[in-house]
Order: sequence, then C-alpha cells, then structure tokens
Amino acid sequence: MKFEPPKENVNEAKEIILNVFSSLEEKGYDPINQVIGYILSGDPTYITSYNNARSMIRKIERDELLEELLKSYLKYEK
Repeated sequence: MKFEPPKENVNEAKEIILNVFSSLEEKGYDPINQVIGYILSGDPTYITSYNNARSMIRKIERDELLEELLKSYLKYEK
C-alpha cells in the first residue's frame, strides 16, 4: 500500500509544524521532545494550547506530521 497525502495539505502541514514549534519554544518547552511525545503517544497534551498550537496540530494526522518532518530532514541531508 502506498500512502500519498493530498498536495494542498503539505504546505498547511509545514505551516502548522512551524507555528507549533514556535509556540512551544515561546512557552519554554523543548519542541523536539514535545512533538516526539505527541507523535508516539497521540496525546495532545504534549502540545501547549498557547497560540492555539494544540488545536492546529490536531488538524493534521500524525502520519502526515511524521512524513513532513522526514521529508524536511532528508532534503537538508543531501
């Protein structure tokens, strides 16, 4: 089975990730650890509600979130 997210959601996912990371940093959290906790557990309380970050991150599926992070990582490793 091949997974392909809709193309319009890719830019939205990237914007959401950047906004959530920014909100987590502003509140003094380590965004990497918090997002990893969210991805692994599915528990939205890993993400702060500050700046509506928790609601934003729940708009995208965790697999989409993981895909966007992996694509970004691989793009910069080449």
